[in-house]
Amino acid sequence: MCMVIFAPQDKGCIRHFHSLFAIFAFATCGGYSGGLRLSVDCANKTESDLSIDVAFAYPFRLHQVTFEVPTCEGKERQKVSLIGDSSSSAEFFVTVAVFAFLYSLAATVVYIFFQNKYRENNRGPLIDFIVTVVFSFLWLVGSSAWAKGLSDVKVATDPKEVLLLMSACKQPSNKCTAVHSPVMSSLNTSVVFGFLNFILWAGNIWFVFKETGWHSSSQRYLSDPMEKHSSSYNRGGYNQDSYGSSSGYNQQASLGPSSDEFGQQSAAPASFTNQM
Repeated sequence: MCMVIFAPQDKGCIRHFHSLFAIFAFATCGGYSGGLRLSVDCANKTESDLSIDVAFAYPFRLHQVTFEVPTCEGKERQKVSLIGDSSSSAEFFVTVAVFAFLYSLAATVVYIFFQNKYRENNRGPLIDFIVTVVFSFLWLVGSSAWAKGLSDVKVATDPKEVLLLMSACKQPSNKCTAVHSPVMSSLNTSVVFGFLNFILWAGNIWFVFKETGWHSSSQRYLSDPMEKHSSSYNRGGYNQDSYGSSSGYNQQASLGPSSDEFGQQSAAPASFTNQM
């Protein structure tokens, strides 16, 4: 379907996939919001809180997420905050995805409607090649950083780790449990899409490089010695054939006497017989 729409500009088809996968990457990460629910059952049932909701979202500044829990020591409540800050890796990942989407969209338009301008003075292919290499590197760095950041988010929002932050849960007489854990499936998907984007952009480097003047000049550099070698080989083969034919002629000449010599030799015995 994509090849039908963008043919013969197959680069436009590839850029279309780039923009599509970039949307999936920043949508699954930047649009995330989740939470967990905890329960604190105090020895004194009137002080218990069986539904403590902890919500967090992109960009995952978890140290700013606060919530109140009972201390199981009267009506006093404890203010607790999560640990960690993965905003830098998450925001970098989403920023790379957004700019990659915008560039892919603009490049697709140029490929289809401004092909002559794109190839003018070889500037378009060179710029496209450099940008493709840069975005490949950014996708690799951003995806790796966000994978590490997501691992930190999972640890910081693990209900078992959060329960350790509550003073009431350190007392054996109180019962602290996790009602439900946060769902991280969309965040896991964002990491997968990040590395898929890296593979797509890195794989497109060769196709973009073939459009540049560097590739054509290297092809000319490789073809010239081959042409010289083939022409010299043909000249050498021609001399060898001519030499072979002349040497064969000489060999035939040296194999025996000519027909005239043979006739003279046979005439001598005949004259000797007549004299006898």
